[in-house]
Amino acid sequence: MISTESKQRLLRIAREAIESNIKNRSEPPLTISSLPAELQADGACFVTLTRDGDLRGCIGSLEARQPLALDVQEHAVDAAFHDFRFQPLTEAELPELHIEISVLSAPKPLPYQNAEELPGLLRPGLDGVVLARGLRRATFLPQVWEKVTDPSTFLDMLCEKMGFEYDLWRRQKLDVYTYYVESFEEE
Repeated sequence: MISTESKQRLLRIAREAIESNIKNRSEPPLTISSLPAELQADGACFVTLTRDGDLRGCIGSLEARQPLALDVQEHAVDAAFHDFRFQPLTEAELPELHIEISVLSAPKPLPYQNAEELPGLLRPGLDGVVLARGLRRATFLPQVWEKVTDPSTFLDMLCEKMGFEYDLWRRQKLDVYTYYVESFEEE
């Protein structure tokens, strides 16, 4: 569990990185050693941006490879300016921008024998899911269950996100991983 103070700090880091990048095309420097230990520790996160309730950008990482504070800063900028699904964020959009951060647990393999049993192994609302085949992989955060409640449809959409036909998971055994998130957002 991340402390309330650290959650607020991470949200400030994300917003400041986005605002600074709009103004001077760089992120404000972070002095990692001055941050709480939980923000210095390696962590993986996704930063989700919405505007008027609509997705405006979402980028993150599945593996912890740098201090959590830096991961948040990097992915806030990437979600705002480098999510290929959207035009880069503009200064005019800042007042309506809403930031949510999801800190991920390490993904764990989900063993299964056949496609028929896979949907029943998923925990809607709790599990983030990664599908992988070769070098391709795709993930949905647990929050996606709010819009896609059926596990089979969830897996169909993940296959498409990965760049394959929607029913690949039914025809071929894929690598499946699950994780959970600690999610928090601006008020």
